[in-house]
Amino acid sequence: MSASDAGDYDVVILGGGSAGYACALRSAQLGLRVALVEQARLGGTCLHQGCIPTKALLHAAEVADAARHGAAIGVRATVESIDMATVGAYKDAVVRRLHKGLQGLVSSAGIDYVEGAGALDGPRTVAVGARRLTGSHLVLATGSRPKSLPGLEVGGRIVTSDEALRLDEVPDRVVVLGGGVIGVEFASVWRSFGAEVTVVEALPRLVPTEDEAVSKQLERAFRKRKITVRTSTRFTGATQSGGSVTVSLEGAEPVEADLLLVAVGRGPTTAGLGYEEAGVTLDRGYVRTDARLRTGVEGVYAVGDIVPGLQLAHRGFAHGIFVAEDIAGLSPAVVDDDSIPRVTYCDPEIASVGLTETQARERFGDAVRTYEYNLGGNGRSQIIGTQGFVKLVRRENGPVVGISMIGARVGEQVGEAQLIVGWEAHPEDVAGLLHAHPTQNEALGEAHLALAGKPLHAHA
Repeated sequence: MSASDAGDYDVVILGGGSAGYACALRSAQLGLRVALVEQARLGGTCLHQGCIPTKALLHAAEVADAARHGAAIGVRATVESIDMATVGAYKDAVVRRLHKGLQGLVSSAGIDYVEGAGALDGPRTVAVGARRLTGSHLVLATGSRPKSLPGLEVGGRIVTSDEALRLDEVPDRVVVLGGGVIGVEFASVWRSFGAEVTVVEALPRLVPTEDEAVSKQLERAFRKRKITVRTSTRFTGATQSGGSVTVSLEGAEPVEADLLLVAVGRGPTTAGLGYEEAGVTLDRGYVRTDARLRTGVEGVYAVGDIVPGLQLAHRGFAHGIFVAEDIAGLSPAVVDDDSIPRVTYCDPEIASVGLTETQARERFGDAVRTYEYNLGGNGRSQIIGTQGFVKLVRRENGPVVGISMIGARVGEQVGEAQLIVGWEAHPEDVAGLLHAHPTQNEALGEAHLALAGKPLHAHA
């Protein structure tokens, strides 16, 4: 009987999403015997119901907007309609190609990929049907699911992001409940597709985890796009009747729509999987770990969305790689959430890394300086017709600790931003680097020039 048949592995990974498959691939590279268990499809939420399909929709929305506004630059085009069947086929084809490629990677790495619903059956054993997979190490990577609110039942005209991705028509009127990343991305898509959109957010501003200046700029941009924004507004209920849903709001008139998207965040998928029975400690459904992602059970790790913090695919990749290297004895550096880049793909895009101004002042007091470089001074931004800014946050006479950007395509600039924050660069260090002209990347350079006291296309 082979080691695989005996269920004898160095690493057993429960969950084949971003964190789980990254851990599996890196473990296999390091010569470890790996079993990877996934109950749905390899790639998890990110590939099939999150990052990839939503960004495909956002690209379709960008194309629609470009055609709609082409006349302003002499390209006469019209948008006759949005053919959601074709949009869906395009989206699904992108997902299918990436899924096939990922399946090939896992297969060629010699990973024992097990399809089926797995649950813990002891501290280092996963049961999948009648099969039991036991490893020297166990990695929990079961990801997250859309959340709802108490008393709000999903179904019919009330949907989460999962159902929204499968719509076969564009609703005329949409209420988006939640002004975080998922909410503003879908609001942006549907507005570009021609829907009337209302975003309801209980907190005082949209994208509340971003810098306050970014939130204000996004709200201005949304209102210019005729997206209704209702912040500091609490949802009190929803009723469905025929082909519509009526959304009740505290202290405001109810809003009638064809669709209510519940985008109030995602919760960990840990219930009913035997975690607590195996001795793993949960806190509001999340797995408690130390900085090295170890649970309180020896040999058991947790990675990705089930660990409190940013729910981002690339954080999951980093967690998976870290744990694989830790198991292999390489002593990798811990993953620091402050250094993880964040991108929200609405229109305009938002990209950030490090601390917001408020977070920096909470940590360092008044020894903080900021600078905002307006994209109005950037040639490439003027060419593509976007507004926004690059905001730097630095410690007084010290390194840059946070960068926030808003404007079309700024997500493509977050790589350099991460290097600047991650390497604790001073504005003077970055000011000496050349940024190609004309690019939006110049905006990062110009902001650092200004904060270093030697602005070129900006005021100090």
